[in-house]
Amino acid sequence: MAAKTQLLKNIRPWGSETTDLLITQGKISKISANQVPSPDCDIHEGDNAILLPGLVEAHTHLDKTLWGMGWRPHQAGPSLQDKIETERRLRREWDIEPHRQSMRQALLSIGKGTTAIRSHVDMDTDCGMEGFEGVSRTREALAGQVDIEIVAFPQSGLLNRPGTLELMDQAMRGGADVVGGLDPCSMDRDPKGHLDAVFALAERYGKPIDIHLHEPDELGAFSIEMILERVHAHAMQGHVTISHAFCLGMPDRDRARALVAELAAARVHIATVASPHRPVPAASELKDAGVTLCAGSDGIRDAWGPYGNGDMLERAMHLGLRNNFRTDEDVGYALRCCTYNGATVMGLADYGLAPGDAADLVLVSGESLIHAVVSHPVRKLVMKGGEVVARDGKSLIELP
Repeated sequence: MAAKTQLLKNIRPWGSETTDLLITQGKISKISANQVPSPDCDIHEGDNAILLPGLVEAHTHLDKTLWGMGWRPHQAGPSLQDKIETERRLRREWDIEPHRQSMRQALLSIGKGTTAIRSHVDMDTDCGMEGFEGVSRTREALAGQVDIEIVAFPQSGLLNRPGTLELMDQAMRGGADVVGGLDPCSMDRDPKGHLDAVFALAERYGKPIDIHLHEPDELGAFSIEMILERVHAHAMQGHVTISHAFCLGMPDRDRARALVAELAAARVHIATVASPHRPVPAASELKDAGVTLCAGSDGIRDAWGPYGNGDMLERAMHLGLRNNFRTDEDVGYALRCCTYNGATVMGLADYGLAPGDAADLVLVSGESLIHAVVSHPVRKLVMKGGEVVARDGKSLIELP
């Protein structure tokens, strides 16, 4: 059945002048003031609210959240391996069921204006395909509500746990969208073998790559150089993302800027969660070099940490704070990282606020874009493909 015509009255696209926006067949068809609706048109009064394209959650872990399970004391130790082992144990003890939990987080995000999510999902010999199957069910259940992209992610390492590579291959055959990787030096201790396997999978299935890189300083720089070698060798320019990339926050700024220039030349994207406790890539340096920087929440109230709520406007604020952004222009760039840049990384077609773009839209109160970021008020209305999916901060579907 054809989507009904919708008219958003008295809205300010990207904080501009007040106008009206007509939606036809799930697409933005006309932007002009004082439009007269047809008799069969649904009208939504914007009350001078800001209209944004759907927010993009470009880095999270839907299969891990504890949202809706009651408050749990945090147990994870300080090291990466401690966190992985604690999570493996609690997954069973607490029954962190991937479909139920990913539904809860996805619906939470929809209520906060997110219309697209890239989720890393564990491929591990302990949990097998459970996470992939659970998040795949959620992706299917919420089709038309939110786009969910699944990254097959070797959380415990790819080569150091025999059988993981086979699980990754099975997930890619089963419909995973992106090939994941993780700390090729410090986790697998075999960077050549790890990266060769990741790029081989991507080439076999014609899919992009997203690699977690927590490795600091020169160790991380070495891994980036090895990634760049393979980007060029496999002609993967524009199809590789490095998540976290803490090494780009190294004290040696000349070394970091040289790496950023190489990333720009190879069109490698960076995903950040604006971590407050680790060095992070300098957003302004990435912007000036032409590297696409997107953002995400990472884990939301999971076994790794008690923080997070899925609000990408709030994440834009964190990104601004982490980078000492104060001007309207700079905070506006932080918001672009959570919208347009995320859409670029995920390859979302027809994304934006122009005629012909998909009507994936968010209405939010605020005097300006920057005011909306720093105050991140409740989202008044969220639309996906021209259909209302959330009002007043809550998805129209109840959390399970």
